[in-house]
Amino acid sequence: MNAAVDEGILELARLGRLNATSCLVDGSTFSGNAARLRASGLQLGLHLNFTESLGQPGLYLPVSRLILRTWTGRMDVSRCRDQIAHQLDRFEAVIGRPPDFVDGHQHIHQFPQIRGLLLEELKSRFAGSLPWLRYTGAGSMSGSGLRLRIKAWIIQVLGAHAFAKAARRQSFATNRAFLGVYDFSGGEPAYSGLLRNWLQQARDGDLIMCHPACQVVARDALGRQRQAEFDVLRSDAAGTWLKEYGVVLA
Repeated sequence: MNAAVDEGILELARLGRLNATSCLVDGSTFSGNAARLRASGLQLGLHLNFTESLGQPGLYLPVSRLILRTWTGRMDVSRCRDQIAHQLDRFEAVIGRPPDFVDGHQHIHQFPQIRGLLLEELKSRFAGSLPWLRYTGAGSMSGSGLRLRIKAWIIQVLGAHAFAKAARRQSFATNRAFLGVYDFSGGEPAYSGLLRNWLQQARDGDLIMCHPACQVVARDALGRQRQAEFDVLRSDAAGTWLKEYGVVLA
């Protein structure tokens, strides 16, 4: 996405606070950091993208329009298939191996039409060693406010269960449940409380999403909150919570 995101992720990997990162393969810094990514020990995944062009040609729509198009079956199947193939090709060319997992920017991997084409392409390419896939079905929301529960529910209803059912039917593994959804506000105090609650609620096989960056970047609407996430995740307190709740990153 940008250098601040990359540096934040790599530093948190060094500290043992992350175990995976997904990659926007047409981002300007992806190829330049490939060697460091490979050496990081992180699981590396494809962050399938249909909503931000990043200066590249392709089929990119605002997420609201993409939802409408996919849920009414009006996407160009050939262009969708080509875009999925291009991003997988790019990942393998830069990283030198298939992705460990696949998810989607703004969770678009689970949308109708896209999900079927994605599973078809992954099965064709990687039949002998399938990547695992992100399932966005909400984990425990105990301690979360109504607004965050609603946001998690919206993400889930946009295709989580249908995607997981189709994926598991074809022998793809998924995470058990999904945590980390919030409204990108509140700075460090809010994120500290949220992260501690997610770690407390997490169960074996759950996935906690995060969006860190080591500094604020101009024109990134989420920049201040990304830095807040980074500062909380690298803090001694976060290390203490991992131990307190018996969370091991696997």
